[in-house]
Amino acid sequence: MKVLSFLLLFFAGVSLTAETKSESFVLKDNCPPSFELTKQGICRLVTQYQFYTSVQGRGLGGTRTALPPHRDGFTPEQIDLGRYLFFDPVLSKDGTISCASCHQPDKGFSDARDRSIGITGKKVARSAPTLWNVAFLDKFFWDARAATLEQQAQGPLFDAMEMGNTPEQLLATLRNNPDYQVMFAQAYPKASDIELGMVYRALAAFQTSLISLNSRYDRYAHGYHQALSQREIAGLNVFRSFVARCAECHQPPLFTNNQIAVIGTPEPEGRPFDMGAENTYHVSQLKGGFKVPTLRNIVKSAPYMHSGRYNKLIDTVKFYNDGRGNAVPEDQELLLHWHIAEPNLTDEEMQLIVEFLATLTDESLTPQIPKHVPSGLAPIDQAYQQSINNKQITTNDNNKATEQHGD
Repeated sequence: MKVLSFLLLFFAGVSLTAETKSESFVLKDNCPPSFELTKQGICRLVTQYQFYTSVQGRGLGGTRTALPPHRDGFTPEQIDLGRYLFFDPVLSKDGTISCASCHQPDKGFSDARDRSIGITGKKVARSAPTLWNVAFLDKFFWDARAATLEQQAQGPLFDAMEMGNTPEQLLATLRNNPDYQVMFAQAYPKASDIELGMVYRALAAFQTSLISLNSRYDRYAHGYHQALSQREIAGLNVFRSFVARCAECHQPPLFTNNQIAVIGTPEPEGRPFDMGAENTYHVSQLKGGFKVPTLRNIVKSAPYMHSGRYNKLIDTVKFYNDGRGNAVPEDQELLLHWHIAEPNLTDEEMQLIVEFLATLTDESLTPQIPKHVPSGLAPIDQAYQQSINNKQITTNDNNKATEQHGD
C-alpha cells in the first residue's frame, strides 16, 4: 500500500510538473497596466493627457497638452508574445544576446554603455537609445533610417555586428520550438505557421506598451504643484526659457519633437566623425544630424548622446552652454540647428536643469522580465543573470554583516 501511495504521489508530481511547464507559456489575455481591453479585443492606451487638446488655456505654459498619435491595435496575446521574444536570446545567431541585452529595463531600456556590444564582443557604431514611449514615434534609430518599429526590429536582428541572425535561421529556430508554436498560435489564431512579419509585429506590440507618463513632472503638469520642489520648478522654468531653449526640441509631454537636429555633438577621442542622418536622407544639410532623444527616464540611461560621449547630465548641459559649434571638427562644415546659441547659463542654472530632469523618472509600468523563456536560455543573457546573482550575493553578505554587527 505504501508503494502504491508513493507511485501515485510520484506520477501526480510528474503530471503537475508537466502541467506547470505547459501553462508557464500561456500568453496573457489581459492588457498591460494603463491599457484597457476594447470590445474588438485590442489594447487601448489610457492617460490623462488624452483629455487635453490644445496649448491654449491648458495650464502653466501649455504643460497640459495632448500627446501625438500613437501605435495601437495589438491584442494582449501579441503584446505578451513580444515580451517573451524581447527577452529571449534565441533571436540572436548564437543565442548569446537578446533585444534586452542592449535595452535593459533597469537601465532606462538602454545598457549603460557608450556604445552597445553585439555577438562579436565588439562595440557597435552608436549607443542604444531608450525604448520608453516609442509608441508615439515615427522615426527610429539615431539616424532615423526606420519609419516603423517593425522596420527597426530587423536592423539589430540581422546586423552582423549586433544580433547577427538571418531571416532563414530565425524562422527555423522559432518554428522548431514547440512552445513558440503554441504561443504564436495564441497570438495569431488565423495563421497556419510562424512568419517573420508576425515576429516583427509582436516585438512592436510589446514595445508600444512601454509607457512612461506618470512621473512627478506629470503630476505637476496635471495640476498637483506640490509634486515638485521649488528648485525643480526653477529648473523647469530655466529649461523652458527663451534663454536655454531646451524645450524647443525636447518638447513636453514626450520631451522630444522626434525631429532631426544638427547640434555639433563631439565624437569621443579617436572616433571618426559620424555623418548621421545625411546617410539616411542624402541631404548635406543633415550632416552630423541625429534624432532628438526623449528625456524621459534620462537619469537612468547614461551615458548620453549618440556616441555615449558624456557620462554625466551636467556635462551634457555644459556642452550646450559652451556655445554654438564649440565642438565641430575643423574639417567639417555643419548647418547647425537654428536655436543653438550661447545661453551663458550660470553654474546654478545648469544644476537646476539637471535637478528638474530627475523629475521625469517614471518606471511604474516596467514590464516583468520572464523568469524563463521558451528557448530555455537565460532571460536577457547569461552575463545579465550573472550580474543579478552577484548583486544578490553582495546584498546577502551585507545583510549578514549587519546582523553580526548588531549582535
